Amino acid sequence: MSRIAQVRQHHGIDRVIAHLQACLRAGEPLPDLDALAAIAHQSPFHFHRLYRALTGETPGRTVARLRLLRALQLLGQADSRVTAVALAVGFESPQALARACRQALDATPSALRDDTALRERWQNALLLPAGDHAAEAVPLQVTVTTLEPFDVVALRTQGAFDDLDQAFGAIYAWAAEQGLATQLQQLVGVALNDHRDVPARACLFDCGMGFGHAPEGLPAPLRALTLGGGDHAVLRHVGNYAGLEAATDALLRQWLPDSGRALRDAPLYYHYLDDPEDVPEAILRADICVPLR
Repeated sequence: MSRIAQVRQHHGIDRVIAHLQACLRAGEPLPDLDALAAIAHQSPFHFHRLYRALTGETPGRTVARLRLLRALQLLGQADSRVTAVALAVGFESPQALARACRQALDATPSALRDDTALRERWQNALLLPAGDHAAEAVPLQVTVTTLEPFDVVALRTQGAFDDLDQAFGAIYAWAAEQGLATQLQQLVGVALNDHRDVPARACLFDCGMGFGHAPEGLPAPLRALTLGGGDHAVLRHVGNYAGLEAATDALLRQWLPDSGRALRDAPLYYHYLDDPEDVPEAILRADICVPLR
């Protein structure tokens, strides 16, 4: 068993995958994220991020992969019919199965049914999550430290990851009007989903600025948000801020399993140390702060 497979098993991810496989075989409804987190014995707060880090794919992509794998298994049975196979694995129509096969496997269901070698090659490719094929990165320099809680003025934004500077600009403009701009102490971000896995228009992100205290009477949509407090694993990321999600995956995949620590139900956040407008992309710095129990 590979190292990443051992880690996945330890964190209950393999139980989730086995449960999804059983649901697809039985034609049962698929559980939601909270139910999957319970199966893995993980907190719903961090399950999606941990799952992606340990498998290389989202739960939704796992379902799509397993659905195609089950379809290939059924197409290999004697006298299989494309329509029956499509409905058995949860596609609305044989046309939907055909689209999925063309997009993912570059073949039609009929071709996969009739060509044993082609079908078996794709079955082998679909057996494992993407994470099993990924090479391990270089060792990480992670520090466990106790952080004091701090308050930020936060603004939730929805849209492209590259457009976050507009939200930070809106907070700063408000702070300048209040005479707080010179008191800026922290620039932080909380990713509410993964910009690699959702359309740009659906990306949710909390942008925050800390001024040493929590201002009162914030005008909507600004709001107060408390971060930090307690033990955190801190990893310094250097480079384009778009790479923070991949660096977080590496922390959860490589460092967390052997750390003897567990994730705490609190926001994971990024502490930006440099301004992309002033610092070259290659040397931008940000701390990834992961709350620990």
